[in-house]
Amino acid sequence: MSWKIISGKDKQTYNDFFFPSKLRESVRKFCAEQLAPHADEIDKKNEFPEMRDFWKAMGEMGLLGITAPVEFGGTGMGYLEHVIVMEEISRVSAAIALSYGAHSNLCVNQMVRHGNEEQKEKYLPKLMTGEHVGALAMSEPNAGSDVVSMKLKAVKEGNYYVLNGNKFWITNGPDADVLIVYAKTDPDAHQRGITAFIIEKGMPGFSTAQKLDKLGMRGSNTCELIFEDCKVPAKNILGPLNKGVYVMMSGLDLERLVLASGPIGIMQAVLDFAIPYLHVREAFGQKIGHFQLMQGKMADMYTRLSSCRQYLYNVARACDKGHFSAKDCAGVILYCAENATQVALDGIQCLGGNGYINDYPMGRFLRDAKLYEIGAGTSEVRRLIIGRAFNSMFK
Repeated sequence: MSWKIISGKDKQTYNDFFFPSKLRESVRKFCAEQLAPHADEIDKKNEFPEMRDFWKAMGEMGLLGITAPVEFGGTGMGYLEHVIVMEEISRVSAAIALSYGAHSNLCVNQMVRHGNEEQKEKYLPKLMTGEHVGALAMSEPNAGSDVVSMKLKAVKEGNYYVLNGNKFWITNGPDADVLIVYAKTDPDAHQRGITAFIIEKGMPGFSTAQKLDKLGMRGSNTCELIFEDCKVPAKNILGPLNKGVYVMMSGLDLERLVLASGPIGIMQAVLDFAIPYLHVREAFGQKIGHFQLMQGKMADMYTRLSSCRQYLYNVARACDKGHFSAKDCAGVILYCAENATQVALDGIQCLGGNGYINDYPMGRFLRDAKLYEIGAGTSEVRRLIIGRAFNSMFK
């Protein structure tokens, strides 16, 4: 079946209220047919054999470069549309949505924002169609939240840089054809000595280790990247030399915004499953949803989801208008992530014993939700960002 969403050029024919609704409807139907039948097996087996076909289907639909310019094969939409797409994919499989976010935001968005014309023309079209999978590599075994302490080195030799070291916890690492990798080009300059490079699968000296066996987000392949005298052409530098921290941080707020939609999708999935269950399961002569304590659970889950969703959409709309706030981008993923974990716990409680067995998806929802309190900066780091933003107002 052929899929295609409305392009950004055609968006102007719809009003701002109607268009996101049509987009949501299209993505929801697409995921129900193409992804939902595989979601449980993806989690159980920690793999998605049909991943490449699904990627190309997303490319055909126009989802892989949703904020990328039309001239490079993107859809040319905004971040409100991006978070809606991410939310709907997460509602079906948070793991595959995470891989989607790593591709469409972490990789493609950085390429769009900082790539030169030659780089964009070379890499973006295949990333848009789904022929190539994208990734971003920032973290290392001893450099997670403290990312500027990274050890991966890039030493200039003629028209090349030779990379030695490794990266860890890299989403899409085992599958990626194109990766944006950060390395130290001036070890003595601390944060002013980091540079972003475009790495291609198959470059001599670049390899991937065995994928990680994670608690959640299973099927979103994650691994260690290994660089052993990997020669990278100097023309593959993304952005200015030694300005990698600027490249990195300029995209981090948008990364947090887009990934905050993952918890929204998970919370919606919990409600999709728990609410009907409460009105089928009977105890003491009535549906358990009619007990006041269960009504309280339903109310808590619903209000948590609704408040998180509105916060997310408000921040996305602000970003689309050019109003970027590190405080709110950190705040929205902090709030959504912690609420998603609580909603998943409440969902398990609603199902009682059935919530604790793997015949039901509640355990998957909880395991997947927890990742968002860790990735893209931990909850603790997000609180620091918000606190520092307020402190900076009183200097």
